[in-house]
Amino acid sequence: MEVRRSRRRKRWSLSVPWGGPVTLAVPERMPAHEVEAVIESHRGWIARTRAAQRPRLGLDPRTVSESRARREIRERVTAIAAVEAEALGVRYARIAIRGQRTRWGSCSSRGTLSFNWRLALAPPSVLDYVVVHELCHLREPNHSPRFWALVAERRPGWRADRDWLREHGEELLAFRPLA
Repeated sequence: MEVRRSRRRKRWSLSVPWGGPVTLAVPERMPAHEVEAVIESHRGWIARTRAAQRPRLGLDPRTVSESRARREIRERVTAIAAVEAEALGVRYARIAIRGQRTRWGSCSSRGTLSFNWRLALAPPSVLDYVVVHELCHLREPNHSPRFWALVAERRPGWRADRDWLREHGEELLAFRPLA
């Protein structure tokens, strides 16, 4: 368990990130006995949360190459983006493949589309949805009803792909291949 003290923090927060250490963030002046009380009172919750985080995707860090996944994802994203950008009537400046810790994709105001290389490990329809989602931001730079209508127009089954990311996303984002 990691305990992090912060001058700016007013309340404590407890997190159990997938594949990472349990972290308790507390105000700097919180007494040690209160820190211990929080930990003790949440042991059951921590154990249940960890138990629910068992690997389900069967990813083996010994068999996945990040560099190969990055090359593959760039090819797949480029192919999807070329077709979908034309269909949507939008233009993007460039495509970037990154290793974001919390995002699958993003669209900058300058037209750069960024995608997480770990999408190479997701089902093809999930990647397809994320690419279309980001391209739709070139027409609607928010998550308004018009934006979601545009996504639904291009990918009617987008909810299933979003749900897959919600179910498996933490495990995928926590995945680290062996060097």
